[in-house]
Amino acid sequence: MMAKLRRTPVLLALCIGAVFMILPFLIVALNAIKSPAEYSANGPLSLPKGLYLDGLKDFWQRVDYGQKLFNSVLISGSVAILAVGLSVLNAYAIGVGRIKGRTWFLAFFVLANMLPQEALVYPVYYLCKEAGIYDTRLSVIIVFTVIQAAFGTYLLSSVLGQFPPAIIEAARIDGANSWQILWRVIVPVSRPTLGVLMVFFFIWTWNEFLLPLVMLISNDNQTVSVALGVLQGQRLMDATMTNAAALLGVLPAIVFFLVFQRTLTRGIAVGAVK
Repeated sequence: MMAKLRRTPVLLALCIGAVFMILPFLIVALNAIKSPAEYSANGPLSLPKGLYLDGLKDFWQRVDYGQKLFNSVLISGSVAILAVGLSVLNAYAIGVGRIKGRTWFLAFFVLANMLPQEALVYPVYYLCKEAGIYDTRLSVIIVFTVIQAAFGTYLLSSVLGQFPPAIIEAARIDGANSWQILWRVIVPVSRPTLGVLMVFFFIWTWNEFLLPLVMLISNDNQTVSVALGVLQGQRLMDATMTNAAALLGVLPAIVFFLVFQRTLTRGIAVGAVK
């Protein structure tokens, strides 16, 4: 009984926090299906009297949302997979292989992760221009793979550094080489952590705006976040279309999060147990 009473304030605080997190999304969703006249007359907090979908349709057609959605999913998914793979290889060399200068390598990755993107704009722009990949989705995939892998390497290095040496030694005695130890021993055990990283990398890349804005100037290559910013800057949207754009911009990331929430929960639980 006493344990339940102690948990009550925590559960109450979590419920209040959930309401504050969900409420803005619900307001945006309600205003997205509200006509401009109804929005002007009753304000943003009123309930819609009908289902008005012209704002969603107009935004979809105006920005070619299907193409932008494909670009965002392609870029974010590719970065999530490639960054996790690169992080595993780097962390295996640093955390398990114990390469010389391990501390300096970790300091380098921490510094790379702390650099503001504003400092990277011109060097990345210049390099992509010289390499002939400017204004391509490949350029953004490469840049964000490196950026996200810097964080992933730092995190996984500490995780793999605590990996039980007895398991690795047993695999070596059984005749496993370094690649087999990595892919058949370490990766399966670390799968929950890798799943969490993949979810984070996807969502972080989906929300990126500055570098895609600079690197993707063609309409056919732009992501959802860039399309939202460009259209809003042109002042071509009323309040209903603005809310419709916000809803369509965030909805795919929410769906992705809900689909992989079990992976995220499992990874966090495993980390807590460890």
